[in-house]
Amino acid sequence: MSNTHGYLFRVTTFGESHGPAIGCVIDGCPPGIAIAPDDFTRDLERRATGKSRHTSARREADVVEILSGVYEGVTTGTPIALLIRNTDQRSKDYTAIAAQFRPGHADYAYWQKYGIRDPRGGGRSSARETTMRVAAAVIAKKWLAERHGVQVRAHLSQLGTLVPAAHDWSVVEDNPFFWPDAAQVPELEAYMDALRKSGDSVGAEVTAVADGVPPGWGEPIYGKLDAELAAAMMSINAVKGVAIGDGFASVAQKGTEHRDVMTPDGFASNHAGGVLGGISTGQQVVVSVAFKPTSSLRLPVEGLDTEGRVVDIVTTGRHDPCVGIRATPICEAMLALVLMDQALRHRAQCGDVGTMTPRIPAARDG
Repeated sequence: MSNTHGYLFRVTTFGESHGPAIGCVIDGCPPGIAIAPDDFTRDLERRATGKSRHTSARREADVVEILSGVYEGVTTGTPIALLIRNTDQRSKDYTAIAAQFRPGHADYAYWQKYGIRDPRGGGRSSARETTMRVAAAVIAKKWLAERHGVQVRAHLSQLGTLVPAAHDWSVVEDNPFFWPDAAQVPELEAYMDALRKSGDSVGAEVTAVADGVPPGWGEPIYGKLDAELAAAMMSINAVKGVAIGDGFASVAQKGTEHRDVMTPDGFASNHAGGVLGGISTGQQVVVSVAFKPTSSLRLPVEGLDTEGRVVDIVTTGRHDPCVGIRATPICEAMLALVLMDQALRHRAQCGDVGTMTPRIPAARDG
C-alpha cells in the first residue's frame, strides 16, 4: 500500500535493494514530451553510489529501460514503465543481521508491521528505491522547464556542523558534496575522511529550490503546496525534518522581520519560501530537508534479535557515512514531482483564470 505519489501525475515505484530490478510506472504524463533512455543518465549518475570515497562503494549501472508509454521518442499519454536492473548486489553482507534489529534502522518497524522483512540492504527501506523517483522526475523537470520555464536545483546546505561560508550555484556540480562553496571542499574532504576512519556517520541538510514557479499553484487546505512538499520530502528515507523558507528560524523572528513586503519592484524578501496560504506566490520555492546520520554502522552495539535476546550488532556491507550527500538529486526529484502534479491540478481547475494583475516579481535578492 501507499507506493504511489501524486494525484494527476502519479508515480508508483516497486522493487527492493537486492532484488533483480527496481522500477516505476508513471501515469498521467502528458503526451508529446521527447524522452530517450540517455535523458536519465545525468541525474541517475548524480544520485549514484561509488562515485567518490565519501559514499557507498556499491556500483550500479543504472541503465533505464523504457518499457511502455513512449513511441518514436515521445510520450504517448499512456502509462510509462521504467525498469533498472540491479547488477551489484552483495546479499551475503546481510546474512549475520537477518535475525537482528539494527538500532535506528527500519528493521524492527517492518517486522512489527508485516511479520516478515527483507534484510538484504534494507529492502524497500533502502535508498536504492529513490533511484526510480529520480528517474521519474527527469520527465517532470523537462516538462516544467519546457512548459513553464521552471528550474529545479538543490545543494547540500549543512554537513554535520559545517555550513557554507559562501554560495555559488556554478560550483555545486563540480564537487562530490554538491557544496556551494568551492573553497571549503578540502575541509569537507578531511571531515569525511576522519569520519569514515572512525566508523561513525553524520547527518546533513539539503536545500532544494525552484525558480520560475508561477503564482497560483497549490490548494488552500488539504492540498497545500508546502504541505505536499513536506510530505514528499518526509517520504525520503532518513529524513527527520522539513522546513519551508525560513522554517524553524521563524520561531525567533518578529512579525516585522518575517513578513515579505510587496513593492512594485517585487517582494522585498522571501522568508515564506515562495508559499502563502498553501499557494505559490511566484517567488522562489525553497525547502530544506534534514537527514539523520546513517544507521548502518560497523561499530558494535548491543541490541535485540528476533527472539528478544541481547546480541552484539555489527553491520557489514557498503554504506554511506552521510546519506545526505547523495540526497541532493533526490530532493530535487521530489520537488519536481510535487510541482508537476500541482501544475496539472491547477490547470484542470483554474486553467481558464488566466493572469491576474498586479503580477508581483520575485524577491529582489533572488
